[in-house]
Amino acid sequence: MSDQGRPPTEEELRAAYEAELKRVRVEDVLAQTVVSLVNLAGRKAGLVPGSEDERDLEQLRQAIEAVRALLPMVEGTLGGDVEQVRNALSQLQLAYAQGRGASGSEQPAESPPEPGQPGPAQSSGRLWVPGQ
Repeated sequence: MSDQGRPPTEEELRAAYEAELKRVRVEDVLAQTVVSLVNLAGRKAGLVPGSEDERDLEQLRQAIEAVRALLPMVEGTLGGDVEQVRNALSQLQLAYAQGRGASGSEQPAESPPEPGQPGPAQSSGRLWVPGQ
């Protein structure tokens, strides 16, 4: 409500929003995003009591990858809290690995190539081997 007891006008709301945008710093938004992703990932991992039915390994994987990408950009902003975020990320990665193992989603190990035969990377044409 504005000072006159009426709802703010659209112009007043826009001005307040613009003033807020002037104060916000990108690194603060990134740091908040990292913290939000860690918290959301904890739910998607089923680590938060009562969130077991929200378990979603693909969502967990995406959150982990996003945090891993953003963390180097916000380490300075997080200051002393960066270790807490790193520890939480480690716990999330462990929960993901355990979830993949429990769901049977692990990739079967490939059998080694016969002696003298190229391995899968070399036979795919994606591995450069000197002299070949």
